[in-house]
Amino acid sequence: MLDQHHTDLILKLHSAVTRIQVQRPGFNYTFAHICILNNDKTCIVDDIVHVLEELKAARSSNRTNFAITYPITHLKDGREVYNGHQLGGVTVHSKDRVKSAEAIQLTYYLQAINSLNDMVAEKWESIFCDTVELFQKSNRKVKMYPFTSSSLKEDFQKTSRVSERYLITSLVLVVTLAILCCSMQDCVRSKPWLGLLGLLTVTLATLTAAGIINLTGGKYNSTFLGIPFVMLGHGLYGTFEMLSSWRKTREDQHVKERTAAVFADSMLSFSLTTAMYLVTFGIGASPFTNIEAARIFCCNSCIAIFFNYLYVLSFYGSSLVFTGYIENNYQHSIFCRKVPKPEVLQEKPAWYRFLLTARFSEDTTDSEETNTYESHLLVWFLKRYYCDWITNTYVKPFVVLFYLVYISFALMGYLQVSEGSDLSNIVATATRTIEYTTAQQKYFSNYSPVIGFYIYESIEYWNTSVQEDVLEYTKGFVRISWFESYLNYLRKLNISTGLPKKNFTDMLRNSFLKAPQFAHFSEDIIFSKKYNNEVDVVASRMFLVAKTMESKREELYDLLETLRKLSLTSKVKFIVFNPSFVYMDRYASSVGAPLQNSCISALFLLFFSAFLVADSLINVWLTLTVASVEFGVIGFMTLWKVELDCISVLCLIYGINYTIDNCAPLLSTFVLGKEFTRTKWVKNALEVHGVAILQSYLCYIVGLIPLAAVPSNLTRTLFRCLFLIALVTFFHCFAILPVILTFLPPSKKKRKEKKNPENREEIECVEMVDMDSTRVVDQITTV
Repeated sequence: MLDQHHTDLILKLHSAVTRIQVQRPGFNYTFAHICILNNDKTCIVDDIVHVLEELKAARSSNRTNFAITYPITHLKDGREVYNGHQLGGVTVHSKDRVKSAEAIQLTYYLQAINSLNDMVAEKWESIFCDTVELFQKSNRKVKMYPFTSSSLKEDFQKTSRVSERYLITSLVLVVTLAILCCSMQDCVRSKPWLGLLGLLTVTLATLTAAGIINLTGGKYNSTFLGIPFVMLGHGLYGTFEMLSSWRKTREDQHVKERTAAVFADSMLSFSLTTAMYLVTFGIGASPFTNIEAARIFCCNSCIAIFFNYLYVLSFYGSSLVFTGYIENNYQHSIFCRKVPKPEVLQEKPAWYRFLLTARFSEDTTDSEETNTYESHLLVWFLKRYYCDWITNTYVKPFVVLFYLVYISFALMGYLQVSEGSDLSNIVATATRTIEYTTAQQKYFSNYSPVIGFYIYESIEYWNTSVQEDVLEYTKGFVRISWFESYLNYLRKLNISTGLPKKNFTDMLRNSFLKAPQFAHFSEDIIFSKKYNNEVDVVASRMFLVAKTMESKREELYDLLETLRKLSLTSKVKFIVFNPSFVYMDRYASSVGAPLQNSCISALFLLFFSAFLVADSLINVWLTLTVASVEFGVIGFMTLWKVELDCISVLCLIYGINYTIDNCAPLLSTFVLGKEFTRTKWVKNALEVHGVAILQSYLCYIVGLIPLAAVPSNLTRTLFRCLFLIALVTFFHCFAILPVILTFLPPSKKKRKEKKNPENREEIECVEMVDMDSTRVVDQITTV
């Protein structure tokens, strides 16, 4: 990039950029009107531009003694300038002389002092990108990557646009499968409309939350793409559980009685899990979470879950009553037409008989009445095959072995957890952010970003001990500072650096006013005059660069923490800052944040459910299950190359609730079951709740699959995390818990109650006698 052709090309591009015009009514703004100015009222431009101009001038005058050094070089006016973040892919000769450079980075600084200036600067950035891309087309041998202050936001929001058709595909697949999951061969007892209306309930809740967020001035961001999937996992399971409870009611009951039984059976657990969602996401929306996007996401999720609960109680409950009346009247579940009796159907065509197949109550014996819903495929599969297979003595050892393998791999991944502070992880692929950050990490990773070192108090700069302290604090860094340059300047003049205060400050002030080598540092010192015309240095700044690899985030984070601790304990009061620190701080505790939220939620779970559940063992089992699922998800997502960033933190918070949603009913049914054996109650729990879990899981996975094809790193992370949560939870519900519960507490042995003398049985016998034949017909015994 430093040969004559490329030097001319870069300077030509620089000239084109500075000539960009933003047309406004009555005036055309150029870079000179909106740039940040020096003290001499000229635009601040990167020092590498001055280096290239001097290199071009040297070639024009056939001077061969011009040399560029790295990472600090000297200009002809005597200034030392840092070029470590402006020259990339550098090869050097001896004494840091640059032999070649593969990349050059130019930065343009714009003002944003008022709304008009900000609007012009934003338009200028847009034209800047177009100018660079147009320049790229005419110079295809050189790759150019423009990046502006709004690029990250635009590329972050681009995920929503590229996801639209995939989300529509996901919706179509979920609608189709939800209808199929609620359908059966019996046209009267089939409930396809309830599958569709259940999904409509979830959709209404999500839209209500979005409307409230918009009306209250909330801002949309691409993390909201995960909210429909949060609602899908919770809302659909609640509706499927109600439908499963409906299947357990007696058909000879009135619709009101059946509905009451459904609400009594399913709404208590649904209310508790909804409360847990609100609490967990409430914690996520609180100051406990250090990521703003996570807080907004959790707030929106709380609103959506609350309205989903109201809509399930009202809208979906009413829909269940309506379809109940259709069933009781023996009307077709889709067309709502009265289904004719079997003798009438015999006269109809085969296709007509197939569409109107139904079992009438008068054709059903008492022993078969409770099995009218067993023609449902999932009910039939669980009751006839899976429950017996998973509780088989020969299957259990393999399940336990598989669980040990699961724990081993999860532990291996958990020990490799890494923080996600890479910008490319939250934006769509094939965007400016991806291209720019990839090139920057490839070519400009020899040195850290330039770190501002700000001394915000008046210190005794003339004191040699203070000078040594400041130099000690910045030891090990490449320093670009007025302080070191001034001390070297005094040494060259054979003047001691330990001057009296007045002499030191007077010479310093005169040097910065007259000496050209200090002109670049004119804004790095703030002078003040006291009442006796004595000049004092109120504050100053210098810039530091560490020899580190910018691509290794651990090194940058350690550097930030070292400087931060030093600023709190040092004698000299200073602060350190670099724009990248803002992003690093955002994820500084991303490893601890999900663990903190998980622990708080688990503790609240124990406390909250202790007052509501009938047995404390439910709390213990539920907490252990949540811990096992969360541990596995963190471990396996690390092995799947997913880092702990904003999206994965949100998914981990959601994973707690998803596990409780699916596992709590199973555990409650098992723990509260009396008499019989553990195996019998495991089978019973799977038969009662397994169908709803399986239906919800199938719809959830089908809805997630299109996300895998979205060209965005954000949705890729979302898909992998949610897929792992669903898969690991399903594994626990249908394999781990059914096996482990068969040989671990609670015991199901029937307890024989000791009879006390006080507890006597009173027996009354009444004989009913046939008066004609004097034969005992029946005997009624009352205890």
